[in-house]
Amino acid sequence: MAYAEKCGNNSWRVRYFTDDGTLGSISGFPTKTAARDRAEEINADQRRGTFHDPAAGRITLAEWAVPWFDALDVAPNTTAQYRSLLRNHIEPRWGASALSAITGIAVTAWAKKKRAEGYARSTTSTMVKLLTMMLADAADERLIIANPVRPNRRGRRRHERTPERVWTTPEKALRVALHAAALGGVWAGVLIITGAWTGARWGELLGLRRPNLDLARGTLTIDPDTGALLELGGRFELGPPKTAESARTITLPPFLTTLLGHQLATHSDPFVFLSLEHEHPRRSNFSRRVMRPAADGTLDRPRHRLHLPPVQPGLTFHGLRHSHKTWMIADGIPEVAQARRLGHRVPDKIQDIYSHVAPEVEARLLTNLQHRWDTALATLTELATHETALDTPLLQLAAA
Repeated sequence: MAYAEKCGNNSWRVRYFTDDGTLGSISGFPTKTAARDRAEEINADQRRGTFHDPAAGRITLAEWAVPWFDALDVAPNTTAQYRSLLRNHIEPRWGASALSAITGIAVTAWAKKKRAEGYARSTTSTMVKLLTMMLADAADERLIIANPVRPNRRGRRRHERTPERVWTTPEKALRVALHAAALGGVWAGVLIITGAWTGARWGELLGLRRPNLDLARGTLTIDPDTGALLELGGRFELGPPKTAESARTITLPPFLTTLLGHQLATHSDPFVFLSLEHEHPRRSNFSRRVMRPAADGTLDRPRHRLHLPPVQPGLTFHGLRHSHKTWMIADGIPEVAQARRLGHRVPDKIQDIYSHVAPEVEARLLTNLQHRWDTALATLTELATHETALDTPLLQLAAA
């Protein structure tokens, strides 16, 4: 039971018992009556089960982050991303702040400042999302009364359309692959072709090992436990793919089984895709040294060793996955088959029940992919007679 207690010549405080039996206090009451009134409020709240210990919110965000991350149960790469955001962005601003001192308006202003510093809206949204999750869990643990961060209802209503992700055509995808082969080696071009013609993610292809590639059956299997190569704190680690649905078997068009067979013949390592140094390529390095110049061209970089025209500026490796999805839509492939191939959850419950893909649909999908490849290859083989950037060992290998 809470009660009033004199703590000086002209000051009173309220003493109360916390959930763990310790004695807490609230000081600063000028009169005994004021202290008694607050004590009665606390007693009423404790009877209703709604009392919140004001001392609990004095824990700082940095202190709360330690047990919060200990209890976090997400994929290792997600944990690494969250720790990076906490270390580089959240703790510098909020680490020393008491949980109870963090306000929604202050968080909104901080996010606005981050965007003004040049961070993408998606990046700042992830920062706010992480901070919001930490505060929501703090509220659940009764460290604060409520999560102060709520959906923003102030400012301009946003009617901007979400920018479309950059995708490309089969011909341009092959062009980018040929440029990549010239920049980083044939393996880099085969990697890009495989990404474009399977829709597999970067980590899924980098984690692909020989036992998961069945060239006789023409399949590529993403293992549910070790189907992705993750970059965690500067080191590589095999782990599960992005979602449970991501564990799947992808059928390959005939040309791709041939290319992948040549790729396997270039080395004896268990992993299918390795750099010329027989190392795992880092995503940031591959993007900077291979993907960007292959897609954007090098004409604005006169000192670059290769003179490459732009093909599809802004295309990323993940954009190859969007391209694959676009091709399947254009070819009239059913949504169920698209979802199964890309490792997406089938949205409709009825479709989820009847989620098998008929052999006829799978055959049509592969026929269409092979046709797209044959058309792109024929076009670029003809153009290579007067476009030296296209005349690479990869094109010769593909056309053989």
